[in-house]
Amino acid sequence: MPFDARATGGAQTDTRRDRQLVAGWLFAVAAMILMMIVLGGATRLTGSGLSIMEWAPIGGALPPLGEAEWQRLFHLYEQIPQYALLHQGFGLAGFKQIFWLEWVHRFWGRLIGVAFLGPLLCFWATGRIEPRLRPRLGLLFVLGGLQAAVGWFMVASGFLPDTTAVSPYRMVAHLGLALLLYAAILWTGLDVLRPEHGRTTAPGRLAAATAGLVFATMLAGGFVAGLHAGLDYNTFPLMDGRLVPAGYAALSPVWRNPLENIAAVQFDHRLLATCTVIAALATVAAGLASSPDSSVRAALLALAAAVVAQYALGVATLLLVVPIELATAHQAGAVLLLTAALVALHALRTARWASGDHAAAAPSA
Repeated sequence: MPFDARATGGAQTDTRRDRQLVAGWLFAVAAMILMMIVLGGATRLTGSGLSIMEWAPIGGALPPLGEAEWQRLFHLYEQIPQYALLHQGFGLAGFKQIFWLEWVHRFWGRLIGVAFLGPLLCFWATGRIEPRLRPRLGLLFVLGGLQAAVGWFMVASGFLPDTTAVSPYRMVAHLGLALLLYAAILWTGLDVLRPEHGRTTAPGRLAAATAGLVFATMLAGGFVAGLHAGLDYNTFPLMDGRLVPAGYAALSPVWRNPLENIAAVQFDHRLLATCTVIAALATVAAGLASSPDSSVRAALLALAAAVVAQYALGVATLLLVVPIELATAHQAGAVLLLTAALVALHALRTARWASGDHAAAAPSA
């Protein structure tokens, strides 16, 4: 049977188009998760997260539709310690202000579920999703459902006696799972668009370390947020005139300090952030010196800009004693920095190299 070059070219074009379509869908879902993380930070900063006392995955998709429903929800909120200790007397109008942000946060989570499942089923049925990716995408959908349950588990910790905020441990678990989902979906999209060859290089190892440090710094930032540790030691680079604050190891047993001690939690976040800057800039220098690939160089320069901007934003947030707008921008910047680190890592793993053994060529469509 004669070889038909046109048929082969058409198949390659269809495959390339399918990859672009699936990758675009995954990037859109990742962008929605990024917005969800930012909304979550805003609800925490404004004290809105405990305003909805019920977990109603189906019925909660609709906002209150009448005065009677508003009064019922407000009455529920009046029963928890946050209202009695912080908001007593602010009335239905005040309740509505904090309610709407939390409702949008939860509604956005539902939209993410629909935006992931609908196209997943469509692409799966039409054969656009490669068989190797199907188990991964199915697992990601299950983890997304688990994330919703972890979110309610976190919120429920704020209803305990004499409690006005959620447990920092549960909040960090909720944040960590959100970041893992975001990173996995973003990475899968990148891999669909340009499959990895799995080659390990020195710049690639540095990029992997940078991404790990960004993740660890964000989890440490979760403890800073949960303990309101940013409201203390509002100087930089010293903390109360010292490099290491005097109360760093004040709690016993010692393991509690990095998780519950305000001085230790803030110091660790600063230290991890500084290590992240060093690792990121080392990645950029090594990558620029080794690869002539323009896409790699663009990704590395974006990483450099993101890490410097995020570090400066963090310092400004601290010095200005955590204004809501700046703190929200700092959380958004952290996710963008994680994005830049992952994009740079993936670009380094699929790049052509200037020296050493020659990397595999970019994959054909």
